[in-house]
Amino acid sequence: MELVKICAIVSSLSFFCYVISYFVTPNMKQEFIRYGLQKLGLFVIILQFLGAVGLIIGFKYPPILLISSLGLSLLMLAGLIVRLRLKDSLSASFPAFFYMLLNAYIFFRMITH
Repeated sequence: MELVKICAIVSSLSFFCYVISYFVTPNMKQEFIRYGLQKLGLFVIILQFLGAVGLIIGFKYPPILLISSLGLSLLMLAGLIVRLRLKDSLSASFPAFFYMLLNAYIFFRMITH
């Protein structure tokens, strides 16, 4: 169970950093424009914030961890699909792939434990 907690902390901190960077770095908003998703940018950021918070709250309430990890995994799957459709490089697509797998791991470990 300790590995799941470490994974959840890494994922949560990463998503918090991404959320903050959306508001302080113009590049992040430009990425949503490049994806053709500028109208969904803030919604996606809110989902990421809620998922990051849920990963931490999930230490006390495991069902929240389960829902948050599944939600973030699906969100990253969608992000990966967008990047693949845009024919982004593997290195540009890797973070979405990594966080999709990381949160899927948390989800499946919580289901089987």
